[in-house]
Amino acid sequence: MPSSATSTYLLSLKQVSLTASSPLLLQLKDRFFHQPKLLNMGFSTGKRKSRDEEEDRVSFFASEFPMDDLNDDVLERVLSWLPTSCFFRMSSVCKRWKSSQTSKSFKLACSQIPTRDPWFFMIDNDSNSSSFVFDSTENSWKNLNRRDFLHHHRQDFIPVASSGGLLCYRCSISGDFLLRNPLTGSSRDIPSQDNNNNKPLQAVAMTTTTVTPSSYTLVTISGEIPNLSFKIYESNADSWSKDQELESVKNNDSSLHDDYDTDSGTVYFLSKQGNVVVASNNLQRSPSKQYSSVITVTDEAEIVYFLSSYGTIVACDLTKRCFTELPKLLPPFLEYSIDLVECEGTMYVILLSEFFESASLRIWRLDNNREWVQVGMLPPALSHELYGKKGDINCVGGAGNKILVCFNASPPEVYCRYFVYDLVAEEWNELPKCFKDGEAVDFVSALSFQPRIEATV
Repeated sequence: MPSSATSTYLLSLKQVSLTASSPLLLQLKDRFFHQPKLLNMGFSTGKRKSRDEEEDRVSFFASEFPMDDLNDDVLERVLSWLPTSCFFRMSSVCKRWKSSQTSKSFKLACSQIPTRDPWFFMIDNDSNSSSFVFDSTENSWKNLNRRDFLHHHRQDFIPVASSGGLLCYRCSISGDFLLRNPLTGSSRDIPSQDNNNNKPLQAVAMTTTTVTPSSYTLVTISGEIPNLSFKIYESNADSWSKDQELESVKNNDSSLHDDYDTDSGTVYFLSKQGNVVVASNNLQRSPSKQYSSVITVTDEAEIVYFLSSYGTIVACDLTKRCFTELPKLLPPFLEYSIDLVECEGTMYVILLSEFFESASLRIWRLDNNREWVQVGMLPPALSHELYGKKGDINCVGGAGNKILVCFNASPPEVYCRYFVYDLVAEEWNELPKCFKDGEAVDFVSALSFQPRIEATV
């Protein structure tokens, strides 16, 4: 076996052997369970092994279970556990591995992997010219340019949503949508079929299934509060539903409705930069985040959350066909920037505030009593550096309970920082700078997707 093939093969065996739920691991254990040498390596003892012992155990797997002895089905199941970034190096190993990339059974094996660490598709000021992603598995930047990410005639399409292994784009001219797998380059056009152009679009949300073939759903919410409606596109049916009205549910907190006067048409709200604005139009955001929203799906309800133009969080229950505005987190006199994310079926709010000459970046969730509970806070040493920058935060949640926070300050000072918070480990990490041709690249926002080559449009 060539050296490159050996290293990749060992990596795949190691990944499988460390995953207790892997069906292949059970087969390998059944085959080698009674071999004393393997038992002495700690395979079944549960004792902590040194790095040398781990390498010896994996090498033993490779010598006793060589690649040539694996039938295609088992080989593909082994390869499916590799990190996604390894898939694009498989073609250089051998013809047999290269053929696996287009195999239907290999894609089926990949679809059975429960979850993959997220990749963050980064968006710059042009909203669609960037092709950089951050691989949270390898903690490195990757450029997807070589995979022809977007054709030149698609420059009017702006990324607006993501789910599973797919990204969703919207044409700023026609309102049509484009679904795309950023790894394989496969794409599909979806006409918007919006018969009422007088209703402004408020939110675009997306959900996917992990079964093969995969399916996805698009949800659009249009109108002005209190007259909101939604439409749903189902990929299985390849059609849009009829426009359905959402009934307003009065919240017990009457203060939610004191910030705007629907009769006069004048809206008073805090911009994401913390300035008090008097206007009658929508809050201006980065184009890619203009329709930013999150969707949570449970057995009881399917709820879309989005930020209104005057700074409140709107929850639209698609099951009950109603909406309500959630309680505010901060008094209106505090400067703040706000965004929403979804992780593992829960909606979180990320809030940047300034008070007593210091900045604070905190993560909140809504409990069952409709009260906000803090679940994370950026260390003061880092958050204080954001004070006075008058910047904006754009955030996205990903698989594995990771939240990416993009902070960027407007000119004349260009100041960008990127932080990732792990909800499980309760740890913050700052992403390194991304460089292109020796120059640092700045991003204003991101979309999160699972790198799945089996995701179809």
